[in-house]
Amino acid sequence: MLVRISDLRLRDVVNIVDGRRLGVIADLEIDLENGRIRALVVPGPSSFWGLFGKDSDYVIPWERIKKIGEDVILVEMPNFTEPVSR
Repeated sequence: MLVRISDLRLRDVVNIVDGRRLGVIADLEIDLENGRIRALVVPGPSSFWGLFGKDSDYVIPWERIKKIGEDVILVEMPNFTEPVSR
C-alpha cells in the first residue's frame, strides 16, 4: 500500500489507550542515513486560544503506530500525558 505524505496529513491521530484525538500530522522526523521515518509530529495545543502560537508538539515514535487506516492513524501511547516542547 502506497501512501503520500499529503494523504497522511488529512488523517486524525488517535491514542487507542484513552481514545483521545491528538490532531493531524504536521511533520515527520526522518532518519536520512537509514531512509526510515522515526516519528510523527502532531501540533500540540495552542496557547491562549491560538493567538500566540504553539508551545509544544506531540512526537510519536514510529514503533507506537498500530494502524494506518483510510481516515485515522491509531497510536498506542500508554504513558502519554503532555506534548513535548520543541
